[in-house]
Amino acid sequence: MEYPGYPDQAGTLRQLSRDFEMETFMDKTSPRTARVMSVTSGKGGVGKTVCVANLAVSMARQGYRVLIIDADLGLANIDLYFGVSPRFNLNHFFSGQKTLEQILVPAAEQITILPAGSGVQRYTRLEPDQKLSLMEGLDSLHGKFDVVLIDTEAGISENVTYFNVAAQEILVVTTPEPTAISDVYALMKLLSTRYYEKTFKLIVNCVTSENEALDVYHKLTLVSSRFIDISIDFLGAIPLDSRFTDSVRRQKTLAELYPDSRPSLAFAELVDTMELESETLAPKGTQQFFWKQLLACSEAR
Repeated sequence: MEYPGYPDQAGTLRQLSRDFEMETFMDKTSPRTARVMSVTSGKGGVGKTVCVANLAVSMARQGYRVLIIDADLGLANIDLYFGVSPRFNLNHFFSGQKTLEQILVPAAEQITILPAGSGVQRYTRLEPDQKLSLMEGLDSLHGKFDVVLIDTEAGISENVTYFNVAAQEILVVTTPEPTAISDVYALMKLLSTRYYEKTFKLIVNCVTSENEALDVYHKLTLVSSRFIDISIDFLGAIPLDSRFTDSVRRQKTLAELYPDSRPSLAFAELVDTMELESETLAPKGTQQFFWKQLLACSEAR
């Protein structure tokens, strides 16, 4: 299947793949390539989207241009955290009615949202052609953002694995609850054994102390060292705070409403830990696999 405005998917993808390699390794004069991070979780209810929204605000305060991609294509809601109501979304892009740039929504200073639709089952499992169209559209935004945060849906669906493999860095969010820990381990195990992802960055949300967060980290590293070959970096912890509920009701981030709160300061520390000013990351091996898989699917059609 071809989508309006994208007549030669395979040919375009081959060019995108070549451009990707040249920008990363050779072209030092081009605009700086954005840091692309997926933010993902094994189960819902751990505060993943809350983390995305507050990280974006903290990054923007430090001068970074942030694009948030709402990759929960069936139950999108990142726009609610910024009090905006997108007129168009990825459904209009995939149907060929709008370009990717036409559906971008300014959410706050230095923050832009790429909104997805909600309550539409059609795009909960993207076809290869749709994935190619999305990659083409994102390529057209090169140089306009410093950081891209991909807010994936929770779980281990095909869309989740697609966006995680496409990202340069994978940030996994969990809470101290045993079910959340078990599910995030299952997600990392799947990404490792089936898609060869080996490095993850851990955010432990809703903790009562740093020791509680470190306990979660130690549990995950212990079990992963015994059964799967992965590296888990402890990125940081976000304290439990009842004002998160208030911020959601008011459709604002906690970092905006309560900038001096412990969680807001913790998000700022997370951004510092990420060292966003460092050199552009080289593509991970799975990204090359990602391009090859998309190209193979396209040419098979």
